[in-house]
This record gives sequence, C-alpha cells and structure tokens, in this order.
Amino acid sequence: MTPRQRARAQTVADIVRLGRQHLATHGAAALSLRAVARDLGVVSSAVYRYVESRDELLTLLLIDAFGELGDEADAAVAAVPEEDHVGRFLALGRAVRAWALREPASYALLFGSPVPGYNAPAERTTGPGTRVIVSLIRILDAAARAGRLVLPDRSPAMPPILAADLAAIRSEFGLAIPEGLVARGVLVWSSFLVPSASRCSTSMVRIPSRPPRSCSTTILASWRGLPDFPSRPPDGLPRNPVGAQPPSIDCQCARMDAEPRRRDAP
Repeated sequence: MTPRQRARAQTVADIVRLGRQHLATHGAAALSLRAVARDLGVVSSAVYRYVESRDELLTLLLIDAFGELGDEADAAVAAVPEEDHVGRFLALGRAVRAWALREPASYALLFGSPVPGYNAPAERTTGPGTRVIVSLIRILDAAARAGRLVLPDRSPAMPPILAADLAAIRSEFGLAIPEGLVARGVLVWSSFLVPSASRCSTSMVRIPSRPPRSCSTTILASWRGLPDFPSRPPDGLPRNPVGAQPPSIDCQCARMDAEPRRRDAP
C-alpha cells in the first residue's frame, strides 16, 4: 500500500469512527456528513472525496458493525472445544448479546427499524451481514454430524417454496442437516433479534440484560440429541429436565423479551 493509499484508508477509518459516534448521539436518521466533516476538522467538500453521500456512510457503518459483531462471535465460538456443541451455541448467543449491550446504536442500525430513504446494497452487505447466522448454522451442522442433533418426531410440513430456499442454503454451505433444522437455525437467529415494542433512548430496540428463560430452554429442549444442561449451568440458565416433553420451538423463543403477547397481535 502506498503512502497515499494508507492516508486515504486512515481518513475513511476516521470518518467511520466519527460516524459511529454521531450514530450513538443522534441516531441513523439524523446522520450528517457535514457534521462528521466538522468534527474531523475539514470542510464538507473534502469529506465527499472519501465518502460520497450519507447513504455511503451508512453502508460503511453497516459493514464495520457487521464485521465487528462477526469477529466477536467467531472469537467466542473458537474459544470453546469443537465437540462442545451446546457450549459453542451458548457462546455465540452471549457474544451477540454482549456486543449489543455495548453497542446499542450499532445494534439498532443492523437489526432495528429501517433508516428512512436508505436501501443497503446487498452486494456489499449480505456477506458481512450473514457471518453470525452462518456460524450458528455450522454449529448445528457439526452437532448433527456428530449425532447429537435430530429433528423431533413430529415436525411441521414446510411450504415447497420455503423448502426449496432451505435446500439451496444447504447446498451452498455444504450442510448435512435437513431443511427442517436449517429452518430452526434461522428461527433461533431471529429470536436473538426480534425488536421489542418499547424502545430505549439510544436505539430502536430494547436489549434484555440477560437471556430469558423461555428462549434458551425452549430452543435447546426442542433439539433432541443435544446433551442436557450441566447441573450448575452458567449465568443461572435452568437445567433441561431429562425426559421432559420438549415444548414447541414456535412459541416464546420467537421473542427475546418475555413480555406477554396479545392474541390479536400480528
């Protein structure tokens, strides 16, 4: 990399850093390149040589946040032995939650309400944005290959279109797990991210400070073949009673808050 390229890369990194600060202070909808330029100590026209628009800045912030989240999730999973599938699953979930609690504004940008007038370019954000869910699905795949993860006896039939999409995912990533387990993996991921109706002051989603009982126990109990929780599980997670009837994965685990949901809610 030439000195000029290094200088440009550093300037873009500074713009992204200041953009994250403005995101936390003002929110994504109020993000302004002019304000970033002011804090950078340059005229706004100079910033546009590096980042051409507010939408480009939002895209850079998305890529940066997705990358940071993916790095932390990957590091947490790698710290657990490969044969400990439950431990890796829990490590990934806790890493996502820890990052969300530390970076609520970035979490809201990634998984909260869409920013008015902005459409993320799929060709630049899909790869970074799917890192964590791919890691989660690979944990399930490894557990299935080891004979520790199977579908319940009575699994609901899937619509043909959904089954075809899930089959394509299996083929793309070389997965051994059936479509039904891919679907459950996607549902698990969505359970991490479903926004609450109430909003905190710095983000568009409320992030619970600890995993709710309903989500963790329902997910793990629904996967027959996974080992039970240890007798003294970390962070107060309850033990899955041996022989207990596993509840449906379609119930509370689709919501990260444990608040009751109205029957007529969509």
